[in-house]
Amino acid sequence: MLIPVEDGPAIVACNTCRHSADAREDAAGTRGGAQMVAALRSIQESDARYAGVAVQEMPCLFACTDFCTIHLRAPGKVGYVLGRFKPGEEAATAILDYAIHYAASEHGRVPFKHWPQGVKGHFITRTPPQGFVAE
Repeated sequence: MLIPVEDGPAIVACNTCRHSADAREDAAGTRGGAQMVAALRSIQESDARYAGVAVQEMPCLFACTDFCTIHLRAPGKVGYVLGRFKPGEEAATAILDYAIHYAASEHGRVPFKHWPQGVKGHFITRTPPQGFVAE
């Protein structure tokens, strides 16, 4: 059931998310989550700045009404679930840009002035790291 992955800053993308509120798949039969994973990997591979953040995937993050969701996490840092993205390069770039700031932060808090426009309004929840709660 669980698959070991690298224990560092990571974007875990739901690879089975809906394409939109009205459709599970696009005209070609591809799920929105699969499109988001492909976009994240494509953007990551195109720019060395993103090498320090892993792109991982798993089926269903249980945030179906907030389709195209990702979980941003790192050891000892507050984690975040973001969603309501239109899968593609624009969203993937914004997520990866935010993830760079997140990975560099001490506890997972990124000053609002560093948030890319593409992630604003997409936060669903924050999760404390194991053994901690946030202020």
